[in-house]
Amino acid sequence: MTDLVALQQLVEPEVKSLGFELVRVAMTGGTSDPTLQVMAERPDTRQLDLSDCEKISRRISEKFDALEAEGRDPIEGGYRLEVSSPGIDRPLTRLKDFADWAGHEARIALAEPQDGRKQFSGELGGVDGDTVRVNGKDGKDYSVPFAAIASAKLLLTDKLIQSTAPLSTEGADSIQEIED
Repeated sequence: MTDLVALQQLVEPEVKSLGFELVRVAMTGGTSDPTLQVMAERPDTRQLDLSDCEKISRRISEKFDALEAEGRDPIEGGYRLEVSSPGIDRPLTRLKDFADWAGHEARIALAEPQDGRKQFSGELGGVDGDTVRVNGKDGKDYSVPFAAIASAKLLLTDKLIQSTAPLSTEGADSIQEIED
């Protein structure tokens, strides 16, 4: 079993040293296709381009290769390294994500039921201390302890698409703008 906390502690300083912020470290693919998934972003744009992913991938590979050479391989056996941006319907993994994306719709799953519910969907209302506020689709307001959240992600909406439009269109074959 791979220790994700230990992996995050190895990966985060490498990502930060390149000027990026770590969003998530996860192991996916099970035993048949183990993949170390690293999501990161530029703090100023919340985006990554291919060259950013390459830089991060090389840095992590160098770090892990050095640890393996010392006999301290952080992941037993073979695996793939996948570096990406979080994407438009990004996971919300840090408390600051819930504040940064206030006003956008999200789906939140809890580790244990709260008020008889294990999932909340609605507009993020920001944070109060260590509590996430959600304006539920049912019209009710909820306060969810950050520590109780098992997973959360933004929901794809027109508002989200508009607010995450690329800052640069360099390299795009064409840009089509649709009028309302």
